[in-house]
Amino acid sequence: MYKRQVNINELLNYAISANASDLHLSVGSIPMVRIDGKMQALQLSSLKNEEMIQVRNDVLNDNQKKILNEKLEIDFSYQIKDKGRFRVNFFNQINGLSAAFRIIPSVIKTSEELGIPPIMNDLSFMDKGLVLLTGPTGSGKSTTLAAMIDHINENKTSHIITIEDPVEYFHKSKNCMINQRELGQSTHSFSNAIRSALREDPDVILVGEMRDLETIQLALTAAETGHLVLSTLHTSSAVKTIDRIIDVFPSGQKEHIRSMLSESLLAVIAQKLLRNKNQNGRVPACEIMVANSAVKNLIREDKIYQIPSLIQGGSQDGMQTLDQDLQRLLHQGLVDRSEAIKVAENTDVFEKGVF
Repeated sequence: MYKRQVNINELLNYAISANASDLHLSVGSIPMVRIDGKMQALQLSSLKNEEMIQVRNDVLNDNQKKILNEKLEIDFSYQIKDKGRFRVNFFNQINGLSAAFRIIPSVIKTSEELGIPPIMNDLSFMDKGLVLLTGPTGSGKSTTLAAMIDHINENKTSHIITIEDPVEYFHKSKNCMINQRELGQSTHSFSNAIRSALREDPDVILVGEMRDLETIQLALTAAETGHLVLSTLHTSSAVKTIDRIIDVFPSGQKEHIRSMLSESLLAVIAQKLLRNKNQNGRVPACEIMVANSAVKNLIREDKIYQIPSLIQGGSQDGMQTLDQDLQRLLHQGLVDRSEAIKVAENTDVFEKGVF
């Protein structure tokens, strides 16, 4: 008879103590953690189906189990009292159940501590408009947004509504009133929650992700009508972000959306994380596009392909290309050249040692 027990809380506590960003569990595989971007196997045997079912039963409530059975996957948050919080995804694969646990730091770091550009604090003080954080999964978008929300909370008196799937960082009201809403728990969809938020007198709306046409359109409307809207997209650059937003809409609406975007967009920050030179952490590298009048004109006139040249020469407005930021990180001795080459847009320049 099957006897071995898997204690999920012990595994998560280990992941926290090892400064891991993620814990991965999967039937038929050895449990693994991700530390500084690299996957590392734990000194355990491969998980059996019965063990993953046990983990599922320990972590999911009855309603979440029902959703998992119906949809074959589920996102939610999980907490170990006095230890930490986790963003969790359970899903099915050919061998059985799998789960990914993202560790959410209990302390919200400042932009200075994170090493993100000072312009992020300036953008958080804007009264209205759209700020987009972009990048691949695990590039620190949620952490950067949390720092921006905390900066507002420390320095302004505002009403902030966050709409997340799931809620990651908990914010305690300081100088602001903060209402955090979670998909599946306190609202049914991003679009419903944004539509409702427009009747709830917010100053700032955080939308966890702009996933579909309706959510994008409502976020643009909110930004256009006097609210600061912060959100994310899984795109790798400012140009690709603008293209993605416009491409979501049918051809008959694209001109109108270009006009809305040109009026409401404040900035796009495309973020990547690199292993630091000491191999004991990661540092962000960012492309920053600030929507000045020239950028707005190019969006409106559908000449988005010309935006990179404006970013390259736009340092007076706080703009920078990814490669320019990588150059800074190299000059400051924060990353190795080999790390910079992995994410650089013009790898030849870094390989030849021009920077």
